[in-house]
Amino acid sequence: MSITGEHAGKLDQLRRPTFTELYLPKLVTVWREGYGLADLRADVFAGLTVAIVALPLSMAIAIASGVTPDRGLYTAVVGGFIASLLGGSRFQIGGPAGAFIVLVAATADRHGVDGVILATLMAGIFLVAAGFLRIGTYIKFIPYPVTVGFTAGIAVIIFASQLRDLGGITLAGKEPSEFVPKLVALAAGLPTINPSAVAVAIVSIAVIAGLRRWRPSWPGILIAVVLAAVASAVLSLPVETIGSRFGGIPRELPSPALPAFSLAKATAVLPDAISFALLAAIESLLSAVVADGMTGRRHRSNCELVAQGAANIGSALFGGICVTGLIARTATNIRAGARGPLAGMLHSVFLLLFMLIAAPLASYIPLAALASVLVVVAWTMAEKHEFATLLRSSWGDAVVLLATFLLTVFRDLTEGILVGFALGAVLFIHRMSEMTGIEERTPLVADDRPDDGNGTRVPYDPALAVDRDVLVYRITGAFFFGAASAIGSVLDGVADGRKAFVVDFAAVPFLDSTAANVLGRVAAKAHRQGIKLFITGASPAVRRALLTHGVTPRRARYRTTIERAVADIKQAAGTTAPAAEDAAAN
Repeated sequence: MSITGEHAGKLDQLRRPTFTELYLPKLVTVWREGYGLADLRADVFAGLTVAIVALPLSMAIAIASGVTPDRGLYTAVVGGFIASLLGGSRFQIGGPAGAFIVLVAATADRHGVDGVILATLMAGIFLVAAGFLRIGTYIKFIPYPVTVGFTAGIAVIIFASQLRDLGGITLAGKEPSEFVPKLVALAAGLPTINPSAVAVAIVSIAVIAGLRRWRPSWPGILIAVVLAAVASAVLSLPVETIGSRFGGIPRELPSPALPAFSLAKATAVLPDAISFALLAAIESLLSAVVADGMTGRRHRSNCELVAQGAANIGSALFGGICVTGLIARTATNIRAGARGPLAGMLHSVFLLLFMLIAAPLASYIPLAALASVLVVVAWTMAEKHEFATLLRSSWGDAVVLLATFLLTVFRDLTEGILVGFALGAVLFIHRMSEMTGIEERTPLVADDRPDDGNGTRVPYDPALAVDRDVLVYRITGAFFFGAASAIGSVLDGVADGRKAFVVDFAAVPFLDSTAANVLGRVAAKAHRQGIKLFITGASPAVRRALLTHGVTPRRARYRTTIERAVADIKQAAGTTAPAAEDAAAN
């Protein structure tokens, strides 16, 4: 895979950063850029907005994970603060995540809360080591069907885990952690459904969904939880609350302390710690990529892993659970107008203030309301549209997607990710073998040739490379998940300030769903910014893949050659294309 264009030199520079450049926290970068009172006001508002969202979510995730709600708050306060302080992403918000519910609950069931805390500490150490070993660069190469599959699988498991509290169901014994036995046990407990809990759940979901539709700027989750708590207290509803199950939450942070440690215990929780670290790395880097796409900034993945590792260590020392970057809360932070990492740090400070001031009121929150919050979260994170798109795109993507999804739901999250990644690699090899036979005139890797060996060669003309209105980029070779992250980082930013952007696929024999999804994001960004995007030289197979992933005629114009695209751009601008024929030179 190779890319040519005026920014090729920048890619080369990015491969050789100094240690300081690679691990300097974004907080320092923001300060160096200049940080004024207006920036501080924006970060205060954004931090407060995110804290309002994070307050009920942190407690709900902790309860669903099999620990007390206060541990979710400790995680968001301590872990979230450290993640923003040291992070390599400008807008990342750290805290407890719904994706961890399955892993944490299983670990707590096998090893107790002490085992969860020890595994979190060990995961933090692994993440710091991964960051310094620069493994973050490769974690981003996970195939797109795998990320959609395990995210959808987690959403299904979260939904199933909340059915008991949604219906106020009473079980004869302990609720099983496995998916099918859980459903069987819940079905046996259906006669014990509590109508009051069901009513609280339905109203809470309706409030959240209604406010998202008609008042999206309002904190729907917090409003729903507060209304449920008020109704529970005023009407004396016979529903289980935080106070009745857990005795409320404390009004202060505990003193930091190392978790109980022994070699035998560390060995026992080692697989769980590895799973925590793997999922934390994936989730945090996915969240950072989403933030990049929303803002046009660029995160440093290895610095982010070090920060997430330090955040997990800090969370464990204060009795918290796993920390990772959170896509929904990071997006909320950006939409609220955050300017830098201080917003994430302030979000943790506001959460601490809420805990100190409003802790007694939390005792009245019905568990059915918190379960409703997680049901809405699961519905949002299921990525239904992407799931359906991948099922239609090709049989290979569908197999990888379904294998990851089904293994995540019925077996194990880590197993689902590893098997999905392996299948994605096999699928890539299979597609490569097909393409070498079909695309005889476009080999996967072009052979070298002498400069004077092509009779059509003409002197280099930099007209297109320095054109202030048009940028031409040529992608050469197979465009697949292994290169999609790096290429996407370049394509996202190179066209800024131009009126038109041409991406040439004439030398691309194949692209997979991950790469097509990257181009879909680029097309959407260009459309939002009013930049005309042209796709040239795409084969029928490449064009079908791009159309499936959103690179439609509404967002991009398809042309046969670069010369034709540039001519159309110049004609629309009222000028003639400079040296159009020269653009085809080697």
